Amino acid sequence: MSMDGSLNMLGMGIAGLGAAIAIGLVFAAYINGVARQPEAQRVLQPIAILGFALAEAVFVLAIVFAFVL
Repeated sequence: MSMDGSLNMLGMGIAGLGAAIAIGLVFAAYINGVARQPEAQRVLQPIAILGFALAEAVFVLAIVFAFVL
């Protein structure tokens, strides 16, 4: 059995899938929190943006590592 291609790219795909799931969960929790308590939007919005940025940073690091290694 021969495997063509690079395992780095497979890892990048898995990291992309993980980042997409994480971003979806972050914003689902944000929307749920604002729907339940609209006055908490000012508190929840920066936390949601920070969660988005951290999840996206993991994917960017995966891209860098996939091409460097």
